[in-house]
Amino acid sequence: MISRRSVTGAATVGAAMLLAGGAGGAGVAGAVDGRGNAVRPRLPKPTGPHAIGVTTLHLVDRARRDPLDPYPVREVMASVFYPARATHGAETAPTAPAVATAPAAPTAPYMTQGAAASFVQIDVHLHGLPAEGVDWAGIATHAHPNAPAETGARRPVLLYSPGGGDPRGLGTGLAEELAAHGYIVVTVDHPGDGSEVEFPVTTAYRDEKVRETVFRGDPRADGALFQTVIETRIADLRFVLDALAELASGRNPDAAGRPVPEHLAQVLDLRRVGVYGHSAGGTAAAGTLYEDRRVHAAVNLEGYLDHTPRTPGELGELFPVARHGTDRALLLVESEGFDGKQEDREALRRSWKVMLAHPHGNTRRRRVDDAMHWIFTDYAAFAPQLQAEGLMSADARDSLVGPVAPATSVPVVRRHVHGFFARHLPVRTR
Repeated sequence: MISRRSVTGAATVGAAMLLAGGAGGAGVAGAVDGRGNAVRPRLPKPTGPHAIGVTTLHLVDRARRDPLDPYPVREVMASVFYPARATHGAETAPTAPAVATAPAAPTAPYMTQGAAASFVQIDVHLHGLPAEGVDWAGIATHAHPNAPAETGARRPVLLYSPGGGDPRGLGTGLAEELAAHGYIVVTVDHPGDGSEVEFPVTTAYRDEKVRETVFRGDPRADGALFQTVIETRIADLRFVLDALAELASGRNPDAAGRPVPEHLAQVLDLRRVGVYGHSAGGTAAAGTLYEDRRVHAAVNLEGYLDHTPRTPGELGELFPVARHGTDRALLLVESEGFDGKQEDREALRRSWKVMLAHPHGNTRRRRVDDAMHWIFTDYAAFAPQLQAEGLMSADARDSLVGPVAPATSVPVVRRHVHGFFARHLPVRTR
């Protein structure tokens, strides 16, 4: 599924949603906490035994032109979360040995300042979140920038594709949970699709560091655009796997040659790869499983498995993974209150029913009760906190993630995803 979007540009979207009294946003835009400070929602703590490191990669695919903007190459940004050996001073000396007496290194910010500036102009108005009063860039993660990777075992690699129009950062909480349990997790932005993506540098063809979405409406409503979006995401994920293979071979795939964390290349196990994604990212995860034999298991968090119908009222053509099935493990997870139009709900359930019916298949289905579509993102934890601070209405919270408490929903989603990968791509101790 493509997330609900009607994006024309930061200023236009913000003004339109405010004038329309966007869901739950009215009356709370300037709210802050009782001390006059911007609120910083908290990410749930990971439950695994490993400390977490994180690094970013700027990857350039020179074999592809960008399909969404007139750029001669395809650029991708990715964050790599991984079990860390040490977290002392790593952000300034990624290859230095750990110093036991050094102060603990700070954790990485939830999003960059540039991305946060666009986020408050684009994303928050579409979800009933407050336009002001939240310091999105100041939210703390649990991951330490460029900490040395923990050695002793090669680790399965999981790729994450976010929802349609969403930034990769909205999957941080689940990525940290998986990394804390021993996985290397690569969250992938899809520029031009994602609401905002900040690059480390400008280029001759891209004169701004932050690239915003090109969507002018819901891509699912445009069959050709929806097909382009999904095909681009699958190609992006496969390209990221190529880049990780380059890294594992001893070369640095970062476009600027920025140093990668110590030992990270040595612990990548690209013989054991999984993909998971939310909404359009779930569609792409299932498609990548079907198209790329390097992928051994995938999780689709409420993503369609069919194309947009050519004519209203007709059935959309099934994606190949649903049409032909797969001999590898696929998990489908839905929210109880999936809030698309009636025809959208029927399309999702029809394509999933076909997927589940394949003989000798290895597809399973799960559901999160009392929940809505964005329960699979960090909004599951953030929205209730913002409601408690008086920054978000109950209706807006419920339409985004449902009434379920994060003390229930966060562990349930983590259990579904981690349990699935632990079964099909278990972490080995040596």
